[in-house]
Amino acid sequence: MENQQLFNLVVVIAGFLAAYVFNNMTRQIQKLEDKVNALPTTYVIKGDYREDIAEVKTILKQIFDKLDSKADK
Repeated sequence: MENQQLFNLVVVIAGFLAAYVFNNMTRQIQKLEDKVNALPTTYVIKGDYREDIAEVKTILKQIFDKLDSKADK
């Protein structure tokens, strides 16, 4: 009978440790999910960004050219 009680005690301790580890892992996973969900979801493609910047530079060049022509008069 003593061996059975010792075995039951070992099983209870192992079960407690397994539950603790499982609970700890689920908390860590939840923290990671929260961090991932906090990340931005929309990104600009590099090619689109370069095209937009080139267009802005072209418009600025036109504005500066007009200003220079006005300053010359």
